[in-house]
Order: sequence, then structure tokens, then C-alpha cells
Amino acid sequence: MDAVLVINADLGPLHRVTVQHAVRMLCRRVAEIHEAEPDQVIGVFPMPRVVRLVRYVVTRWRFGAGPAWSRAGVLRRDNRCCAYCGGPASTIDHILPRSRGGRNTWRNTTAACYACNQRKGDRTPAEAAMPLRREPVNPGWSALAAR
Repeated sequence: MDAVLVINADLGPLHRVTVQHAVRMLCRRVAEIHEAEPDQVIGVFPMPRVVRLVRYVVTRWRFGAGPAWSRAGVLRRDNRCCAYCGGPASTIDHILPRSRGGRNTWRNTTAACYACNQRKGDRTPAEAAMPLRREPVNPGWSALAAR
């Protein structure tokens, strides 16, 4: 068992943590064991499978506007797949180049391989005759977490 599910005080799932982190939460008394592995112990605690927080944690941020833009997030959203040729991507490309006023936003950036990024250069996909295989979208929290 390498991950322990952390649930809120109202029994809603929050995230997963390592067993060591879960035991530290139990020692600090911020969580209680909700479900444990039978016949396995770590010190004085049964081996946790699910821990429940003692106090409710407000999670409004999870349902808000979505995650902030990041290079790693763009690569994760696009599964590290180039938007122009479909090969493995290692860079991000601005659809409207930054030199023309393009911003670092979810809808203006896409994953690209180095060769396609260099070939496109300081042009839009239409000017470079390089159509996008998929339109970039604003990902939600669950979409990035699933990847």
C-alpha cells in the first residue's frame, strides 16, 4: 500500500498522501483512521487505508476558475503530444506569438516538439501552414489531476 486516501470531515474525498504522511497526520491529531488494513500496524497505529480529517477544510478553490497557467500544466493537458505533428512534445508554443502580443494563457499555448516549434517560428499556424490537430482548452482541476 503506497497511498492513503484523505477525506474531509464531511466524508468528501480530498487527495492521496503517502503512508508516512498519513501517520504524521495521525500523530499531530489532525486526522483519524477511517479505514485500515487488517492485521497490519505501524507502531501503535493500524496501517491506514483511508484517514478522515478532524476539522472540515473548505475546498472552494477546487470549483473556481481552474488551475493557473504553467508550462508543466500545458504539457500535462496535451499529454506531451505535439499539436502539429502528433509526436512527443518537449516545448510549448504560443499560437499567437508573444512578439505579437500573445499571452501565457491556456487557450494561446499548446505542446509542441522542438522541430515544429522552430519551423513555425514567429508566425501564426495559418501563416506557417501548420494547422492545429486540436484546439487548446482551459482545463479543470479534475482534468489535470487525472493525468
